[in-house]
Amino acid sequence: MTVAVVTGATRGVGKGIALALGETGATVYVTGRSTVDEAAAAVTERGGRGIGIRVDHTRDDEVQALFEQVGAVDLVVANAWGGYEHEGWRAFETPFWEQPLSRWSAVIDAGLRAQYTTARFALPRMVEQGCGLLVFTGGFDDPRYFLGDVLYDVGKIATNRLVADLGRVLAPHGVNVVGVYPGFTRTEAVVDAFAADGREPPDETHSPEFVGRAVVHLLADPEIASLTGTGAQAAAYAERYGFTDVDGRAIERFALPDELRLT
Repeated sequence: MTVAVVTGATRGVGKGIALALGETGATVYVTGRSTVDEAAAAVTERGGRGIGIRVDHTRDDEVQALFEQVGAVDLVVANAWGGYEHEGWRAFETPFWEQPLSRWSAVIDAGLRAQYTTARFALPRMVEQGCGLLVFTGGFDDPRYFLGDVLYDVGKIATNRLVADLGRVLAPHGVNVVGVYPGFTRTEAVVDAFAADGREPPDETHSPEFVGRAVVHLLADPEIASLTGTGAQAAAYAERYGFTDVDGRAIERFALPDELRLT
């Protein structure tokens, strides 16, 4: 039976990944700062075994304790990401030079660094085992584009580099590292943002579980080593493995408008 850890799994993409893993019968440790028991119960309802552990991923001691408690693990999904709690999407409408310096901690410490520490404390066990899959959900599949906000862009693209560097470093140890980057995802936050304007999310959005299906297929791929150190949108993996969204739709890769292209 697969043992997995999904960080930041109480809602959004993380919860979608946890639910998809639950459908395969996996034991899934779901982490977050709240409602972890509810998320774990949802995993169990899908046929897996959900275990909720309350973790603040900005606290190194709590992340270390998480992996000491879990022990042997087949899959770790570094998904926890901060920066949305206070200003949310409004930060994208504020010029960089008018944003408070506190956004650095909100986005980089609670986002990029949270993913880094997850890898740091998960990998000793995986290296000792000589196997395992580490997935990062931050990042974007085309760094030639600007993601709309300086700090958000820097943090997400830095995750790409984590994937590439760790893929190179861990290949001799039998541990694979892959980026699974969501496209335009119909998370709770996105639904609420559109609802505030009296609208529904557009048709090109996909469910959080669509990202989870990409992770499930990667975990089952006997040739996963050929992908280590690389990342792609969930839609690209859907094309590779032939899966659809939960409503049966084929999802196309999300493309940013040309005016956001940097080169």
